Amino acid sequence: MPAATGSGSRRRTQTDAGFVLDTRSLGRAPGSRREIQRTVVLPDKIGLDLVNIPAGAEVRLDLTLQAVSEGVLVTGTASGPIAGECSRCLEQFTDHLELELTELFAYPNSATEQTTEEDEIYRLVDDLIDLEPVVVDAAGLELPLQPLCEPDCAGLCPECGVRMAIAGSDHSHEILDPRWAGLANFAADSPASASGDAAAE
Repeated sequence: MPAATGSGSRRRTQTDAGFVLDTRSLGRAPGSRREIQRTVVLPDKIGLDLVNIPAGAEVRLDLTLQAVSEGVLVTGTASGPIAGECSRCLEQFTDHLELELTELFAYPNSATEQTTEEDEIYRLVDDLIDLEPVVVDAAGLELPLQPLCEPDCAGLCPECGVRMAIAGSDHSHEILDPRWAGLANFAADSPASASGDAAAE
């Protein structure tokens, strides 16, 4: 998991807005708690090409920040709309996604911060938490690699490509066994068939 450290992170995490959470009012006394409810408008999509929380969507944060000995524990949910393309029938669909979040952000110079690699745990930077990478990682784990518009989507007809959901239960195609195709052509071209057609005329 990426950690919010370094000068680049310091430039990104300047104010208590969006996915950035200011912990200064929480204090560092273990057990201190703070509730946060916030709506974040996404500047960029979160997720995959086939299914994602689209740019411009509103993500609702319902969080609890709790001071512990080694950092700030963030728990709660992030929820918002998703849009995607069904991997079976190729139709566009929308849905709602709720992510469960539980993440520790380590204090600078804490034992946890000093004994872990940068990519093992998130860190506080100037008493600020950048929750965006946590939400991105959680969405990546939750969103399916092969999204479906419905769990029982029947997909497309392999013969004509029509969506089976609108084709009806009686939709079918007469498929001739290729082993008999030559015989069928022979029967159509035979003299008996031709004389039968002439007699009918």
